[in-house]
Amino acid sequence: MSTQRLKILCVSQMPASPPRFGAQARMHGLMTQLARHHDLTAVMLVDEEFDIEECRRAMQVYCRDVVLLRNPNGRGISKRVLQLRSLTSRRSFERLRVRVPALQRALDQVLRARRFDIVNLEFSFLGGYNLRQAPPGDRPPALVVDSHNIDYDLARQYASAGGLVRRLYAAANWRKLRREELATYRDADGVYLCSVADRQRLLDEAPGARTLVIPNAADVEYYQPRATDPSPDGRTVVFFGLLSYFPNVDGVTHFVQEIWPRIAKEHPKACLKIIGGQAPRSLQALARPGVELTGFVPDLRPHLAEAAAVVVPLRLGGGTRLKIVEAMAMGKAIVSTELGAEGIEAVPGRDLFIKDQPAAFADAVNRLLADPGLAARIGQSARRLAAQQYAWSGAARALESFYYEIRDGSPRELQSEPDWRGSTSVA
Repeated sequence: MSTQRLKILCVSQMPASPPRFGAQARMHGLMTQLARHHDLTAVMLVDEEFDIEECRRAMQVYCRDVVLLRNPNGRGISKRVLQLRSLTSRRSFERLRVRVPALQRALDQVLRARRFDIVNLEFSFLGGYNLRQAPPGDRPPALVVDSHNIDYDLARQYASAGGLVRRLYAAANWRKLRREELATYRDADGVYLCSVADRQRLLDEAPGARTLVIPNAADVEYYQPRATDPSPDGRTVVFFGLLSYFPNVDGVTHFVQEIWPRIAKEHPKACLKIIGGQAPRSLQALARPGVELTGFVPDLRPHLAEAAAVVVPLRLGGGTRLKIVEAMAMGKAIVSTELGAEGIEAVPGRDLFIKDQPAAFADAVNRLLADPGLAARIGQSARRLAAQQYAWSGAARALESFYYEIRDGSPRELQSEPDWRGSTSVA
């Protein structure tokens, strides 16, 4: 395999850094590792919720060039207007939201000025842009897509969950998204996905796609127990994640309404801490004595260190959850649903607990609150697993191999996959 430095153009609907939630953490983790050995250029949209200059400074640390453009369709009235327009459009709302003519002009300028080996496209929503361009006489770059989720399948799940308006809208939108997303995957030279289950979902629809599984990982040197962190307090249960993301909203609501009362009855002094930004009013209304919404916190580590347990009560979604691997890296005992832990090679009862029914989920949390020694043993095992198998360094090496094989024109169907799991000396 070649070890030549690759010239990689990273294209996304959101900035990679500084990472504030799961999708950004995946981008940031892979890009910072790749930048150690390759030349990265970034062209990305930025919604108004982000500080564009903060993002630019953060990404200039590891990118050769950074081009960030405001997305006028990001939030507020313009977003709502697009949602209404999408009802009568052949295009999905997700595709309409990222149609920004200035982005295509920026891509034209960057791609025609410099030859790239790889265009790495985050998600499929920007698949309608012309990304296969090169300076005169040069070979166009290969196109590789990072599928954070099979998004049309996620949208299909929304059609049977949430309020009536959400269900009706998702029912009308997910088929449009399916057509666009599959067209992007079929056009790509390679697609890498977060889980074996997601890869099978894709291959069922596009059998000829060239794929690789790169599960989410963690910065295991950043997320690790520290002597300066508080000790577990024996009473705090933590959920963390972006609270504008519907699977998180659904999971937290279900947990507070159906599971938490069983825990509070057994442990009256227990406290549920819900950490994350952009909580909708429906979640804010769940706050009460013993249930705290902290909002966004700049450093999760002290909050995780203090927790007696971390919960991942998700009922919707796909891919692999960064919250799982980050909590594992911090040495925390986790209780998750089976779907929440999808794609994580953990042994139930040794590395975490997996429970789907509310009573069983509550019983597992109650066991951890009652037995700090058990919580410590589960957390230590989880930390070892994260350090051995879920480091971004190993994930980036596997992606690098995928890039080389695509660039060098290796057979489309890989006989075996590179091992994405990176070992590390961090204990």
